[in-house]
Amino acid sequence: MKTRDLLSLAMSRLRTSRLRTALTMLGVIIGVASVVALVGVGQGTTSNITSRLSSLGTNLLTINPGSTNTNGTFGAAGSAESLTVEDAASLRDITDLAGVSPELSTSKLVVNGTKNTTTSIIGTNQDYPLVRAYTVWRGSGLTDVAVSQDLRVAVIGATTATNLGLTGDSIGSSILIGGYPFQVVGILDAKGGTGFQDPDDQILVPISTVQKYFSGSDAVRTISVSVASAGAIDTAKAEITALLRERHALAATATSDFSILDQAQLLDTASAVSGTLTLLLGGIASISLLVGGIGIMNIMLVSVRERTREIGIRKAVGARGRDILAQFLVEAVTISLLGGLIGVALGLIASAVIGAFAGWGFALNPATVAVALGFSVFVGVVFGVWPARQAAVLDPITALRYE
Repeated sequence: MKTRDLLSLAMSRLRTSRLRTALTMLGVIIGVASVVALVGVGQGTTSNITSRLSSLGTNLLTINPGSTNTNGTFGAAGSAESLTVEDAASLRDITDLAGVSPELSTSKLVVNGTKNTTTSIIGTNQDYPLVRAYTVWRGSGLTDVAVSQDLRVAVIGATTATNLGLTGDSIGSSILIGGYPFQVVGILDAKGGTGFQDPDDQILVPISTVQKYFSGSDAVRTISVSVASAGAIDTAKAEITALLRERHALAATATSDFSILDQAQLLDTASAVSGTLTLLLGGIASISLLVGGIGIMNIMLVSVRERTREIGIRKAVGARGRDILAQFLVEAVTISLLGGLIGVALGLIASAVIGAFAGWGFALNPATVAVALGFSVFVGVVFGVWPARQAAVLDPITALRYE
């Protein structure tokens, strides 16, 4: 028989038992929808994590202090005060670095007239916007003069500006940070982000000012650097390590009292973890697709028994075993393919809704849809072969006598 005739016959048989067909497809629909939705959620999470890490800065390296060691008892990583502003200044001699930004943070109450908010105060220098990928919306950023003279000036993050009622016309006005008056010299463009930490909810002030008025220490929390090109990251890390070890007078066998965190390593790690999670979710969802395949096989076996006389008549008038095999196999594949198409549509809708609710948008690789459809067809073939073969090998005389 021609393929067109087989498809026509299959659709005719499925229409005569609409409820049975719908219930049989339901297992495939649920399975495919689950695979597409869960894989879509996993890919959306990966995309969100990658974009958030990328937004931290371009070719970013983060230098953190080591841990304290008191009589053999080690503190948490970053608990030592082994990095200074002078260390950051010395890194400017490395030609592979586009920017160097020492950072020291604290949390203070900020007041503007009748409005107030508690936010992060980042003590840093003029390279911070370059290193951390910010742009100034109004006014100007920090300057070398402001840092060297401990000026009480502030560059406001977009969210903090909104919370304090500051606008583009507020440049030059005064606010209170921790009880001290600061002049607003700039407002940053909104970077955006999701989660508990809002990258726009912060205020930048000269690091020397934070050390003088709030921390009372010469140490810095971290030094962030932007490497001029991605290809120079490994070289820059080696040069930074050598320079800081020399400045800290560390012996060749001594452990470094600092660590360097590579943004690319974070991206690779996050992508690997998210990829594994996506595969796990897809694998779990595939179980329901296999259950749907078993349902197809069960219904097709029942159909073979109910249509025994029909099979006998067709064989008696010249139908070959392979024609009967193809007929039942096409019916099974049609059920699984239709279920797969409906499941993909429902899965895409579910993935889009979850992405919009979670805040990472819709992200799905078209290959996932192709694989889900291919797998549904594969399930129809695998679980339809046995019932089709059972029908094909029926003896026509026995089939005609079947009541």
